[in-house]
Amino acid sequence: MLVISIPASAQEQTVEAVTAAPASSGDMMMNIVIAVFILAALVMLIVSFVLLRTFKILAKELTNPTAYVAQEPVVKLEFEDWLTLKKSKPSIFTKLLSLRPIEEEKDIVMEHQFDGISELDNPTPPWFMWLFYASIAFGVGYMLNYHVFKWGKLQDEEYMVEMEEAKVSKAEYLATAANLIDENTVKVDKEASTISLGKAVFTSNCVACHGDKGQGSVGPNLTDEYWLHGGKVNNVFKTIKYGIPEKGMISWEKTLTPKQIAEVANYILSLKGTNPAGAKASQGDKEV
Repeated sequence: MLVISIPASAQEQTVEAVTAAPASSGDMMMNIVIAVFILAALVMLIVSFVLLRTFKILAKELTNPTAYVAQEPVVKLEFEDWLTLKKSKPSIFTKLLSLRPIEEEKDIVMEHQFDGISELDNPTPPWFMWLFYASIAFGVGYMLNYHVFKWGKLQDEEYMVEMEEAKVSKAEYLATAANLIDENTVKVDKEASTISLGKAVFTSNCVACHGDKGQGSVGPNLTDEYWLHGGKVNNVFKTIKYGIPEKGMISWEKTLTPKQIAEVANYILSLKGTNPAGAKASQGDKEV
């Protein structure tokens, strides 16, 4: 009905607007129109059901009218009577615990006594019974899940799985943490693989100034106990990383990775005491 009632001129304008607009805008407008029609249809459906139910009730009353029942007049209570009635009604707490009023205890006293002490036949509160039943259901579900069908993992199995996940995470971290080394965290590493990698980097980049065996040429001798800028692994790492520009030692920070600098530093420390032939005279201070 709404579509038929749209004037022809309005339809033409709409068609022109949609033709001129981008495809995405047209799709959005079409989705909005469809949503409006669906919403209107739902509203009409709800209204139809309400009207149908109303007509049914009216037809039933017309064919078989309900007899009129006169309501009894409401008796107004005095304040004292209202207060007494209110106190006589059980509270929510009493209902939850299924407690009986004190004046009714004489009706639930059990026959047996001991030393003049009687027992009341009070039932267990419903909330407690439901909690008890729920705990039984939980126990059965737990047994089926973990011990019968074994869908879930027990503590030992969870521990093993978490340990395997931790190993994988550790390996991933170590793969990326190698390049997080700096002059404060570098450590002495005498592993043969580290020394070999450091030697390869030294041969490619440092031989021109320090000699093929570290004996020194333009740069100082790296095989003795004397150092110009400190002989600890942290000092050597820092010297390689930042360089000593005023003395011709360039910075290798942008050329080598932190891992490579650490490997070269450990290789240089491994040259101590090798005493190669033609070594340059010692320079600097003796490292204690």
